[in-house]
Amino acid sequence: MANETSANRNRHIARSTVIVMVAFAAAKAISLLQTFIVAQVFGVGREWDTFVAANSIPELIFTLIAGGALAHAFIPIFSGFLAHDDRDGAWRTASHVVNTVFTFTLVVSAIIFVAAPWVVANVVAPGFDEAGRQQTVELMRILLVTTLIFSVSGICMGILQSYNHFLLPALAPIMFDLGILFGVVFLINIPSLGVRGIALGAVLGAALHFAIQVPGLIRYGARWQPQLGLNDPTLWRVVRLMLPRVAGLGVFSLNFVVMNNIASRLGEGSVSALSWGWRLMQIPETLIGTAMGTVIFPTLAVLSELGDEAGKRDAMSGALRFILITTIPSAVGLILIGRPLVSLLEGGAFDATASDLVYSTLRFFALGLIVHSALEVVARSFYADKDTLTPLWAALGGAAINLVLSLLLSGIITGSGSVSGLALANSCGVAFEVLVLLWMLRKRWHGANETVLGRTVVKAVAASLVMGLAVVVIDAVWTGLGLAEQGRLVTIAQLGVETIAGVLVFLAVAAALRMDEVRTLIAVILRRRTRALSALSEVAQ
Repeated sequence: MANETSANRNRHIARSTVIVMVAFAAAKAISLLQTFIVAQVFGVGREWDTFVAANSIPELIFTLIAGGALAHAFIPIFSGFLAHDDRDGAWRTASHVVNTVFTFTLVVSAIIFVAAPWVVANVVAPGFDEAGRQQTVELMRILLVTTLIFSVSGICMGILQSYNHFLLPALAPIMFDLGILFGVVFLINIPSLGVRGIALGAVLGAALHFAIQVPGLIRYGARWQPQLGLNDPTLWRVVRLMLPRVAGLGVFSLNFVVMNNIASRLGEGSVSALSWGWRLMQIPETLIGTAMGTVIFPTLAVLSELGDEAGKRDAMSGALRFILITTIPSAVGLILIGRPLVSLLEGGAFDATASDLVYSTLRFFALGLIVHSALEVVARSFYADKDTLTPLWAALGGAAINLVLSLLLSGIITGSGSVSGLALANSCGVAFEVLVLLWMLRKRWHGANETVLGRTVVKAVAASLVMGLAVVVIDAVWTGLGLAEQGRLVTIAQLGVETIAGVLVFLAVAAALRMDEVRTLIAVILRRRTRALSALSEVAQ
């Protein structure tokens, strides 16, 4: 009976994850279009360097105050009210959290707005020239508006997810990307705006991010109260839970501030190359790791509340196995086809030299795809237990490794190196974090189904290596036929052939190795496809 319950839970999680993945895929498709246009216009030059640097502080503010830290503390408590059918308490707490977080974000953003020139010159981009620093200040002040909107919209996502409603929160990033796309397509063409148009598009996208969730809030009877609720003990319980997570996310974000600081000293284009490599790696990481983490968290929180240790082990390991069978081949694929993939961005200000620089970071970020995705589930396993302190200590250890390796591998200390070393340092730091958390989770939960996980890793690596060999052979044949570097359409065809062949080879080897996880995933996808076709048939009739 327990095995049946676990299997049903895993199938339900897989189905929900596929839904979220589809929504995230749409957002990433729009993001790719943005990436292509921005690459054509700005390449890896100074203007895009300034935007990346300017966005680092507003992004840090959101992450620390209203991002994942708040969601991971808020969802278990809000869900507790719902479990006891205390709607008044739930919405009272939600109102207090929204009002307090917005007020605090407003104060912090105002301080940064005034101190922006000093922050840019001394923290964000000391390597920029005077004109670059001035433009970074202007962009940062515009982007601070998004932090105010996200301080409310981020909590709304947590509310809807507490109701196990994932669709509108998954659509919200699409709306954000559409706003940025508007800035990229239209506003940057206004001579007086230039790259500032993208910042204004981000503000529009943030407003749409919030607006798309309003119907969901209305559906669930949201009630807002104009009170800070500073005397509400539940509010302070949320704050106490989120503080260690805030520190952990702060460490993560600070890693990138430090990396951008170092990159700004490695020559023009280094900050942009680091950003492009990270963004490209984030496409599969979001589709796989973030999607799975978003879906699994409410389940883990409920199982923790019930004290179901075996259920938590099964849910966590099932989620990790899904991540392993998808990220390991994805990482191998990014390394093998990453260079022609990046070359699709070439044109305008983005030339072959820029492609080489971006690919040098992408291949090392690809190594971190597996651990970044795994962290989404492993860390949430602790948050479900209302433990936000342990992941902080692990994050501090990973940050220390990242800092030391960044200085060594980038050449800041030795005098010789490149921006790609920063990507490798980041991957190593996160790998340490995941391994430490898994080890501690195994002790706490009296096991983590490590035998099954180990078997999944071995099979996924074996299938991925065979897949990689097939891709290398196809690439060699393609080059031998003289088809390499024959234009964008030919490159797209090459990527399509290699990707499809790689997927088919991986699935064939996975079937030969009897990987149950792959069979379950395929069954879920086919079942949803069958239902969709049936629905279309009924509509047609």
